[in-house]
Amino acid sequence: MSSSPRPAGRARSSWADPRFLIGVALVLASIAGVWGVVHAARETAPVLVAAHAIVPGQAVTVADVVELETQLGDATDDYLVASDLTEGLVSTRTIAEGELLPAAAVGSSSDADVTTVVVRSALDVPGDIASGSTVELWAAPLVAPGEHGEPQVIVADAVVGQVRADDGVVARAGAVLELVVSRDDVPGVLAHVSGGSAISAVPVLVPEEDEAASSSPEADDGSTGADG
Repeated sequence: MSSSPRPAGRARSSWADPRFLIGVALVLASIAGVWGVVHAARETAPVLVAAHAIVPGQAVTVADVVELETQLGDATDDYLVASDLTEGLVSTRTIAEGELLPAAAVGSSSDADVTTVVVRSALDVPGDIASGSTVELWAAPLVAPGEHGEPQVIVADAVVGQVRADDGVVARAGAVLELVVSRDDVPGVLAHVSGGSAISAVPVLVPEEDEAASSSPEADDGSTGADG
């Protein structure tokens, strides 16, 4: 007698296959990862931007900055936000107009070993010299009434704080400059001022690589707002 054939086993459901479940999990993880990257790329944070040139030793206040939404990612902590503007905060280097304020570019007044001196330029000041410009300060010492000696550089990297218009009764050549200089340079500058030297400010050309290094990270064009 022939034995009856055994009934065929029930086909195993594909959704119960471990390989199928692993594949689904990998797809979901990939989708979540892409969503996270896109979401992070669209996140912005408010940081401070210089509303005008800020020179070394200058106090940084709400009047000197605007708030800007930027996409900096992990670099956000490297720049100042509104809550960082505490009393006594000063710039330790020149911060250009429109530049994001780096946390490393500010500190207390003791961190900026500079001061301001006022000099009158013997020559007309070039039109491209403005607040924040770096200049060489040249002086030709007075050797006799109406006669000056060979000019020499007395400060190699002074920063222009302000160019004042001459408000004297009799107009004189040149302009009055407020210059930020190292405290070590002050005695020499004052000696030339008091000694009647002919003083002139000459613009210093900034190398292109330095300009690129100090450029601000790209900011989001979305929302901006004045912080004061």
